[in-house]
This record gives sequence, structure tokens and C-alpha cells, in this order.
Amino acid sequence: MKVAFYGSSLLSSYWNGAATYYRGLLAALARRGHDVTFYEPDAFGRQQHRDIDPPDWARSRVYPPTPQGAAAVLAEARSADAVIKASGVGVLDDELLAGIMREARPGAIRIFWDVDAPATLAELRRNPDHPLRRALPSLDAVLTYGGGPPVVAGYLDLGARRAEPVYNALDPTTHHPVSPDPRFAADLAFLGNRLPDREARVEEFFLAPARSAPARQFLIGGNGWEPHQLPANVRNLGHVYCRDHNAFNATPLAVLNVARDSMAAVGFSPATRVFEAAGAGACIITDAWEGIELFLEPGMEILVARDGRDVLAILEALTPERAWEIGRAALARITAEHTYELRGARVDAILCGLAADKRHNGSGM
Repeated sequence: MKVAFYGSSLLSSYWNGAATYYRGLLAALARRGHDVTFYEPDAFGRQQHRDIDPPDWARSRVYPPTPQGAAAVLAEARSADAVIKASGVGVLDDELLAGIMREARPGAIRIFWDVDAPATLAELRRNPDHPLRRALPSLDAVLTYGGGPPVVAGYLDLGARRAEPVYNALDPTTHHPVSPDPRFAADLAFLGNRLPDREARVEEFFLAPARSAPARQFLIGGNGWEPHQLPANVRNLGHVYCRDHNAFNATPLAVLNVARDSMAAVGFSPATRVFEAAGAGACIITDAWEGIELFLEPGMEILVARDGRDVLAILEALTPERAWEIGRAALARITAEHTYELRGARVDAILCGLAADKRHNGSGM
């Protein structure tokens, strides 16, 4: 199937946490015979901070972040069997959605792929005239980065024909155990960009524990964290390129996952970082959210903290031996049950099912 995918960026993870999600899923689809083209705007400095060159499993089309640039690549949707618009492109999102609805040929599959479903649903409920809300009944499906039953119900209530989560996962060829690297030595490390709906939770689960444990070493990576606003025992790395993620995760005693506000409230939304860290054999401490046990077993494969005091208590009790055991258990579980190869098989089945429905209904591929 020829797939046209309009997203934030395949080539760069700079201010773009969905990059590894796109790579894992689309590479898996390509291995199943799909012909994928990814369209991304030249915006936000991403092309100047590429993590990868254009891959051999997908065509990469970078376009100027202008209405004219978007129109040129949207015209290519006319030849695709499946046209997919992801959320959070960051440039001309409404125009891109309108464009795939307008340009996709009548028999093509039209999909909205939401990588921040809880926040998107909140916006749609506030704005009944939102372009996406108007488009939902005409889309063949909404796929989501996570969110579980609450997100599925939310989209169906707003008029979507079909909604289904396609969770983050592990690409074991990219994220895997490596030797410790002194650059990333710490008792606890956190990797994530500074965002308004994450900052308060990072303060509670990471920065407050750091202030309360001045003898311990903490490490933070990601864009937007200003060194002068951090405790003295928190070392700031800035942007961490994907090539360093394995060492970042494998070196510290433990790594911290902190959900964004909306995803923590809804649950069922493990971040990409959880799978990357588990793939590297890291001992993960996560804030509490509903649905964790669907992915990793609390206390055995992941450690769960309700607040910053819990984070401190976990660190005080955690030995290198115990951290290694938890990390290895997480690696085994994720490798067996949560790889992009398995996710790709699911998306392949969805696409084939939608194509069969169209043939049955006479709108043909």
C-alpha cells in the first residue's frame, strides 16, 4: 500500500519526542511491504539537528513551512492509497488536515494519527467548531499514541468512525543495553523537553527530590531547562541526541519517567522514553498512572512513585544489584510483548481491514 504520512519530523528528535515512534512504526510497515513517504516541514531548527539521514525504508520530503510548500506536498496525496495526518506538526496543522481531506482520492484511506490524544480531546470539547472535530465523521479512523479506553470513548463520542490506540514500543535494533558512559553517571536521570504541561510534575518528582538529597547526583536532558534554575546537584545536558539515548539510560542507577499532565490524568499512555529506557536495561522509576501494569509490572519491572517523597524513598532503598534486576526484567518483558514489529503488524491489519471495507462498500482502492 502506498502511504503518505504528514507529521512533525522523521529525521529529527529536536523538540519532537514523536520521532522514534514514527521511525519504529513506519520502518515496521515498510518491512511488511508498504511504500511510505513522510512529509515534514523545515521548521523549529529540526533540520539543523537531525538524528538520522533519510532512511532507506521511507522517502523523506522536507517542505518549506509556507502555505505554498504545504500545497505542493499535499498534491502528492492524490496518488496514495492511505493518507495520514499526524497531530502536532506545529506548522499549518489545520491546513494540512483540510488538504488531506480535499486531495486524497475518493478510494483512499484517510487517517488522523494523534500523538497527544488527551490534550487534543480537551481542545475538541472546548471548541465544537474545531476543524478536526468537523472532519471526524469523514475520516476512516483515528489512531492514537496512547490513552486506552478513555481516549477511544472520547473520539467515538465526538463522531469518529473508529478509534484505536497504537502504543509506543521498542525497536531493539536502535535501543539496547550498552556499557556505562561516565558522561551520564548519576543516581537519577530524567530526559524530556521543558513543556508547560510537564514542568510542575518535573518539579515535584525530580527537582524537589534533588533539593532534598544534596549528596546525590541528578542528571537532566532535554531542551528548555535553564542551568541557573536547577539545584546545584542537577547537571544539565541540554538536547540529547538519539545516538546517546542508550548510554543515557544504561548508565545511571535509575531513570525517571514523568508523564505530561493530560496523559497522567487519562493514563494508558506510556511515553516513548519508557520503552527506550527499558530497551537499554534501565531501572525505571515512574510517576503513577492508570494502566502501567499493561506494559510493565510495578515492583518487579518498574518502580512507581506517587510523589517526590516516594522518589526519594525508592532511591534510598535502591541498590545497584536491585536496579540491575529490575532493568533486566523490564527488558525481557518489553522485548517479548512491546516491539514496533508487533505494533506494525497491528497497523498493517488495520490498513488492510479498512481497504477491505472500502472494496466491500464499492469505494475501491
